[in-house]
Amino acid sequence: MRRLIAGMMLAAVAGGVAAAQTGPIATGPLTELCASSDAAAIAYCRGFLVGAGQYHEASTARGGLTPMFCLGEVTPTVEQAQAAFVAWSRGNPRYAGDRAIDGVMRWASSAFPCPTPAATQPASQRTRQ
Repeated sequence: MRRLIAGMMLAAVAGGVAAAQTGPIATGPLTELCASSDAAAIAYCRGFLVGAGQYHEASTARGGLTPMFCLGEVTPTVEQAQAAFVAWSRGNPRYAGDRAIDGVMRWASSAFPCPTPAATQPASQRTRQ
């Protein structure tokens, strides 16, 4: 029960961080939240990353939209994803002003590319060039 209450309190604080935003959050500010040592900022960051990932999974499942990224068999922890997103974002400052969801999807598609159709075909069916 204590964990549930603590989680709810953390979500409420993170909601306060979100409420302070005016309009959609950009990639740069999300990166700073993800790089922060503040518990509320980290909660917001992780919630954003997890929500984006879950939405992507739901919208591409069962023949839905074409996936933008493919995690494969090994799914990173939320902490690993957070650190990787921060590193990617800091290495790509040109996207700092883009909407955060666009930055997250750019990062995920570069970190977890989907196999190309040729790579999924058996070697005997591929044409040589």
